[in-house]
Amino acid sequence: MSLFVWILLGLVAGFIGSHLVNHRGEGVVLDVLLGVVGAIIGGWIFHLFGHIGVTGLNLYSIVVATAGAIVFLILYHTIRRHA
Repeated sequence: MSLFVWILLGLVAGFIGSHLVNHRGEGVVLDVLLGVVGAIIGGWIFHLFGHIGVTGLNLYSIVVATAGAIVFLILYHTIRRHA
């Protein structure tokens, strides 16, 4: 995948994930970073369960990246509250 596709996928997945967890966005840059990290985490988690990770700019990859972004945000907020 090209860098542009990763950024676009990250923006969409980060936006959706941050709105589902925080009920507000984190801003364009943080949403992109959240989505890219979410795509990596989501791909890893889906791979553990025997499924394919991120494959490109399609609905399946957006679901994978959004799931990873949600997991990342939940872990981040859990650690931040206890620190």
